[in-house]
Amino acid sequence: MPFPDSTTAHYWYRDGDDDRQRRAVDVLQAFRLYRAAELAMRRRTRESMSMGENELLVLRYLLKAQGEGRLVSPSELARYLAVSTASTTAIIDRLEKSGHIVRQPHPTDRRSIHVIATEKSDHEVRDTLGPMHARMMEAVRDMTPEESRAVIECLSRLQDAVDQVAPHE
Repeated sequence: MPFPDSTTAHYWYRDGDDDRQRRAVDVLQAFRLYRAAELAMRRRTRESMSMGENELLVLRYLLKAQGEGRLVSPSELARYLAVSTASTTAIIDRLEKSGHIVRQPHPTDRRSIHVIATEKSDHEVRDTLGPMHARMMEAVRDMTPEESRAVIECLSRLQDAVDQVAPHE
């Protein structure tokens, strides 16, 4: 479904008379609207769970690692978040205080610890995000193989395009 302003120039894209240009602008605009909706959902989720972005990222990372049977150290979390060890310690402290994670001695290295998400965290994340994930699955479940392939290929090309943005020096 074209957007109401699909025949006019968008902020980033030159106006074009050809159909390919208009379709491309419509697709990119649809992705922008989806990303804006997803960012708003993430903000609402963080607010409902009384957490910051990094706290929620840590929980997701820990729950995934636990599902894979992996132990996670605080230094691994610091690398994952690309923050200092001091910032990581503060995040871990907040999550431990709220009952979302626990620190445990490493089973084979008594000098180190690992961090695990609590059962409370697992339930809270599932209760908060489960219905949304079900709605998302329902939205794409009936796509044809061709539609699925087209979306996946498009997202892959877009990922390649944004991955080429050079880091700020």
